Amino acid sequence: MSSSPAGGGGQGNDPRQPWTAKPYVPPPVSPQDLPFDYPGFIAVIFGIIGLMFRYKLGSWLAIIFCAQALANMRNIETDLKQITMAFM
Repeated sequence: MSSSPAGGGGQGNDPRQPWTAKPYVPPPVSPQDLPFDYPGFIAVIFGIIGLMFRYKLGSWLAIIFCAQALANMRNIETDLKQITMAFM
């Protein structure tokens, strides 16, 4: 009995060709074409609401949306100093 699904006798009958496989390279995207950062914008709005109207819920929501915006950052060049300054 053969263990391969195609019914071949072993490695010689493998229809896959590993030498033709190419690694995925994402297409380059300019900064102007990136989608709008909605969690960051919502964090600013809730931060202003929490500061101006003294709503604790607004301040907490601003912190949560700020954390979400930082977690979804796609720029690899951001360093730890920039991320910590965003929370302050």
